[in-house]
Amino acid sequence: MKQPVKIYCVGGAVRDRLLGLPVKDHDWVVVGSTPEAMVSQGFMPVGRDFPVFLHPKTHEEYALARTERKTALGYKGFSVYASPEVTLEQDLLRRDFTVNAIAQDDEGNLIDPHHGVDDLHAGILRHVSHAFNEDPVRILRGDRFAARFAFSIAPQTLTLMRDMVSNGEVDALVPERVWQELARGLMEQHPSRFFNTLRSCGALEKIMPEIDALFGVPQTATYHPEIDCGLHTMLVIDDAARHNYALEVRFAALGHDLGKATTPRDVLPRHIGHELRSVGLVKTLSDRLRATGECRDLALLAARFHSDIHRACELRSNTLIKLFQSTDAWRRPARFEQLLQACAADARGRWEHEQDIYPQSDYLLQLLEVARAVDAGEIAGQCQDSRMIPMAVQQARIRAIDQLVQQRRTIS
Repeated sequence: MKQPVKIYCVGGAVRDRLLGLPVKDHDWVVVGSTPEAMVSQGFMPVGRDFPVFLHPKTHEEYALARTERKTALGYKGFSVYASPEVTLEQDLLRRDFTVNAIAQDDEGNLIDPHHGVDDLHAGILRHVSHAFNEDPVRILRGDRFAARFAFSIAPQTLTLMRDMVSNGEVDALVPERVWQELARGLMEQHPSRFFNTLRSCGALEKIMPEIDALFGVPQTATYHPEIDCGLHTMLVIDDAARHNYALEVRFAALGHDLGKATTPRDVLPRHIGHELRSVGLVKTLSDRLRATGECRDLALLAARFHSDIHRACELRSNTLIKLFQSTDAWRRPARFEQLLQACAADARGRWEHEQDIYPQSDYLLQLLEVARAVDAGEIAGQCQDSRMIPMAVQQARIRAIDQLVQQRRTIS
C-alpha cells in the first residue's frame, strides 16, 4: 500500500537547532513521492547518483527517501534505491551518525529511532549501523564533527574506523574529497581535534603521512617546551584558528615544520636545515591532496622562510630586501601579511607562551611599506643605462630600509 507523501527536515539542520546553533541550510527528505511527481510540482532535479531536487522558490535540497547497497570500494561504490515505498526509518538507517539521523516533521515532532538526541546531550559521535564502514568519507566527517562540536567518538565507532583503515577501505578516498574535508576541518574552532581523531584510528598515517610522522619527534625544549613536533603543529593550527586566520594561513601553519620529521636521529633534538626539507614535503603533500594553488604557495613560503622571519629584527637591510624579493612581497603584500600570520601562529603555538603579540609582523610590514614607497619610475628616469635600473632600485630600497633599521636600533 502506497504511503502518503510527507516531508521531513533532517540531518544538520535538526542537529544544530537542538544544539542551539545557527542553522544555515536545511535538507529535506520526501517520503512517498516519485521523481515525476517532484518535477510536476516545479522541483528541479540536480542529483546525478540519486534523486535530489531543488525547491522552485527556496532552492533548498529535497531528496527522495532512499536505501543504499554497497557494490564497490570507495564512497561512490553504492547502488541507490529510491521508491515511494521507502520509509523514513529506512532512510535514516543509512545515515552516518546518530546525531545526524534525527528528523523533524512539519509540526515540530522529532523522529529519533537511533537515540541521536541522547548522544547530542552526551557529546558522542556514534555510528547508526554497521553500514558506516562502507563509506570511508565518514571517517573524515566524523573527525570534522569532533573538531566542530568537541564531541568524542564512541569506542565501537572508533573500532569500525580502525577496521576501515586496516581493510583498505580508506585507501579508496579520492584526493578531491579528502581536500574538501581537510579544508573544512582546518576551518573548525579546534582543528587539532580533526587530526588527533584521524590519528587515533590510524587514518592520518594513510592520508597525510607527512603530518603523522611529526608525532614522537623531539625538538629543543628551550624554544619548544611542548617538545613533540606533532604536538607543536597541533598547537600552531589551533592558534591560527583562535585568531580566525584564513584557510591559506591554516594550511601553511600545518605544513611549516614537515622537514623536522626527516631530521637524522643522531642530531636530534636540533633540526638544522629543516626549512628546505619542509619545502619538498609541502610540495608532495599539496600535490597529493590537490590543494588549491593559494594554499600550496603560502605553505611553501612558510616552510622556507619562517625561521628567517622569526629572526627579522636581527637581519641586515640587504637580507631583508632579499626576503621581500623571494616572497614576492612587492607585488603581493596581502599574501606577505598572511605569511606573517602563519609565522605568528608558529611563534605562539607552544606551551607557556607569554604574549599574544608577534613584533616581527609590525616591523616587517613597516619596512615593506618604506621599501615599496621608493619611486622606481623616478630612479629609472635618472639611469642612463637601462641595465642598471634594477640594481639602482634595489640600492634605493636598501638605503630606505637601512635608515629605518638604524633609527629603531638607536631607540632600542
